[in-house]
Amino acid sequence: MTLNRRLAATATNLLPEHKPPGSRGQILEAALKLFAERGYAGASIREIAAAAGVKPATIYAHYPSKEHLLAELCRIGHEEQYRSVHAALLNCGANSCDQIVAYVQAHVGMHTTFPMLAVVANAELHALSAELGTTTFALRQQSEQMLVDIIQRGVNNDVFDVQHVWLAVAVIGGMGLRVAYWYSPEYELSAKQVADTYAEYALRILAASPLNHGPTR
Repeated sequence: MTLNRRLAATATNLLPEHKPPGSRGQILEAALKLFAERGYAGASIREIAAAAGVKPATIYAHYPSKEHLLAELCRIGHEEQYRSVHAALLNCGANSCDQIVAYVQAHVGMHTTFPMLAVVANAELHALSAELGTTTFALRQQSEQMLVDIIQRGVNNDVFDVQHVWLAVAVIGGMGLRVAYWYSPEYELSAKQVADTYAEYALRILAASPLNHGPTR
């Protein structure tokens, strides 16, 4: 019997800077994989401990609760997304089309590079309390505000033509989030080709003037 997978990715892909040393890192990686594949509610502390090769008591020595594990993963995921889009915008000019292309390429790129992390950071965010989610919620708002500002400037300068800026933000941001569920290195297009194509779609959604942008590749 073949089980339907929640996402295509099978590897956690955590970077060394994401993963603490020793058993703490093993626990975090095991939790990431189980949360990504089963959802936060579908993975118990006992199962996380078994996947990490430690006893449940060891988890509590590092993380006071399962929610603390989720909070750290959500923070790491949103920090990576914010870092990616912020760096991309620093390296492009003031042209609104160039900024949208840079933002979307970085946003999609994060979701193809760290799909499990992206799925957990977004799909399981609802399980975080306001207290444990403070840093993550702030990072998410800052990333969204960057996109709002880019689109609003483009509208103000007659580069973009959309009636509802926030709906455009929701569409462009949301389509990037879904990439984490279906993308894998085995897909017919490379991660860069997917990101470039999504950037082109974003320009179409915004009805960007062809005089203001060139090819996205």
